[in-house]
Amino acid sequence: MLLLATGEANAGACDDPARAAIRAYAAPPAGSDPYAPCVTAANTATSSPPPPPPPHSSPAPASSLLIIAASDIKLSHSVFALPFALLGAFLSAATPTTTATASTALSTPIDWQRFTGQLALVIVCMVLARTWAMLVNRIADARFDAANPRTRGRAVASGRLSRAQAISLALSSAGGFVLACVGFLALFDNPWPLALSVPVLMWLALYSYAKRFTALCHVLLGSALAISPLAAALAINPASLAQTPSLYALSAMVLCWVAGFDIIYALQDESFDRSAGLFSIPATLGAKNAAYISRGFHVLAAVALIVAWKLEPHFGPLFLIAALIAIACLFFEHIVLVRRGLAGLPLAFFTLNGVVSCVVGGAGIMDVLM
Repeated sequence: MLLLATGEANAGACDDPARAAIRAYAAPPAGSDPYAPCVTAANTATSSPPPPPPPHSSPAPASSLLIIAASDIKLSHSVFALPFALLGAFLSAATPTTTATASTALSTPIDWQRFTGQLALVIVCMVLARTWAMLVNRIADARFDAANPRTRGRAVASGRLSRAQAISLALSSAGGFVLACVGFLALFDNPWPLALSVPVLMWLALYSYAKRFTALCHVLLGSALAISPLAAALAINPASLAQTPSLYALSAMVLCWVAGFDIIYALQDESFDRSAGLFSIPATLGAKNAAYISRGFHVLAAVALIVAWKLEPHFGPLFLIAALIAIACLFFEHIVLVRRGLAGLPLAFFTLNGVVSCVVGGAGIMDVLM
């Protein structure tokens, strides 16, 4: 159950060094390395001390805390993981509770009276888990966010949300998540969500500290989202994890897909991360090598998606078409970045990846229902 990293990449005033770096990256000379201007401009931008963070304002009144937090962590970005969790839930609901042949599995009806309540709890868990993870990220990174021109406007870093308020909201989200997991035990006699609720919360929080010790933080983020289809399936029908291998292919696809686009997202902070002693693949290996690694992850994601289609008896031509659209989006994502640099990040990171998740998740669910 899950989350997703967020960020802001808007063009702005010409005296903002981070934005100047983005503009320099966005228009490389013909025939040159498209990533070199990003490195040069970013290094220039951070050669002098970063500007001080804005003065901390008074903590917001309690009535506006939820609005501030929801705006800061961008609940709308739940679209990255939620469709895969829903797809995992539908696949699990359509899986018999005992060993069955492929033909029997295809004819297994969904118990809608039971499944509707389960699905509602899955959605609640997804939203609360992501809220917990994002608030932990804002709390853990407040000092770095305040020193980074790109992120110093975030709620905790700017003081719009006090550290104590953020901790209170994060703990409330975690508590709500555990209570929702209790619902699976109380209403559906399934103890697994409750048994794994605290370990899941701990795993989701780990990403926020990973950049302090490993450049593989992108893979950790990918794994955090990748557990969503497996966790949803476990919550609906634990037996499906042993009978539905396509769930693992979907999980592998999500891991590689998210790791790849998080590497792209980290290009914005390459120079800052290096100067702050934080780890990321761009900061460790440079922008050009990071781009190649991101492409490699997305090739693996494409392979995993086709494997899921081959393994799952419910998936037919509709899912295959959706998979091909998703693969085309990943390819176009890298074309946009090569041609436009970081100026193309809003399209490459937010729009295209939103299309990938919604198209694949929606087509998969439709195939299960047909």
